[in-house]
Amino acid sequence: MKATSPSLETNRWLRPSAVIAVAQLLGTSLWFSANSAAPDLAISWNITASDIGWLTSAVQAGFIAGTLILAIFGLADRYPASRVFALSTALGAVFNGLFALAAHGLGDAMAYRFLVGLSLAGIYPLGMKLIVSWEPARTGMALAQLVAMLTLGTALPHLLRELGAGLPWQSVVLASSALAVAGGLMILKLGDGPFLPARRPRDAADSAAAPARLNVLSAFKVRKFRASAWGYFGHMWELYAFWTVVPVLVARTDLASFLPFTGIPGISFAVIAVGALGCILGGLVSRRHGSAPVALGALCLSGLSGAIFALSWHALPAAAMMALLILWGASVVADSPQFSALSARNCPPEIVGSALAIQNSIGFAITVVSIALTTSVLEKIGLDAAWVLVPGPVIGLLGYVLTARTIHD
Repeated sequence: MKATSPSLETNRWLRPSAVIAVAQLLGTSLWFSANSAAPDLAISWNITASDIGWLTSAVQAGFIAGTLILAIFGLADRYPASRVFALSTALGAVFNGLFALAAHGLGDAMAYRFLVGLSLAGIYPLGMKLIVSWEPARTGMALAQLVAMLTLGTALPHLLRELGAGLPWQSVVLASSALAVAGGLMILKLGDGPFLPARRPRDAADSAAAPARLNVLSAFKVRKFRASAWGYFGHMWELYAFWTVVPVLVARTDLASFLPFTGIPGISFAVIAVGALGCILGGLVSRRHGSAPVALGALCLSGLSGAIFALSWHALPAAAMMALLILWGASVVADSPQFSALSARNCPPEIVGSALAIQNSIGFAITVVSIALTTSVLEKIGLDAAWVLVPGPVIGLLGYVLTARTIHD
């Protein structure tokens, strides 16, 4: 087994998990690049908030298709994760650029966003596998850093839109493509870590292809894996629908007038980006108390935040509303790395890439439903649509506790 590079071990800023996390930040800026342009698209293409939801759902659908391909054919475990990651960032950058330059309406825009989602399937799950391959002893904290960067990557287009308020929306989208390519080059230089079983030769892998396709489902036979998957699925119902509607929630409150020094994109960036801090704090707490209590605590807190928002959005003063959205934004994603760490720890190591990919695939299939439902209800009844998000945390908590029968790792 090869050792990690001494320079990576001695320089805290260059340790593999930091490199992977930054590359994840840059690569996942592709995810919500279209949402940052929502006001411009609404004017240019005459589309509604519900249509923006469909653009996000197209990315999710592409991601689902990509993760299913990775899981069914075992690609996540048959090829070097670093090369798959780098190739995926390049493809995603191209499709994102085509969305900016070649799309002229909702139909072709959805096609390009689907292909962006397909590419993201080689970025997010492979980033998790790279973390496990480099630093298995600190998976909870390392995955917390990774998801923190995913969160910042999600928020980044809103910041770019705020900073480039006078620029065409296409410039912001193309900036995301450039960042993604940079992230892919970082991972290509880093390479794969030494702490996973060696990949099988291609001929051996091909001869065992049929059993391998079935083995990925064997992870669900492990009770602890099923428990963490339940929690993850409930969390996913809420997370991406919340991220999708944050600009609409901000626009339909008094926050823009309460914070006149920034616009809707700036406030949206703050609400989403604070989730990175939630992930890091959760990772630090998990080192002492374990991943499960952190994951369940964050899931409970985000569910309560959603319920309080739904009950009192019409009565809260602007300062209290901003505080509530910050709390919601911090907690809504803090459970994600801990559920993923539990899943990675509790599935057979030889299929960890495929198991995480299939969990992602199911989780993102759930987001397609929740995004479509939330944006549709929001269009009809306004901010009371926040109630649609609350069942996710409730089901995730019940599913985990009833399956695992304990909150300890």
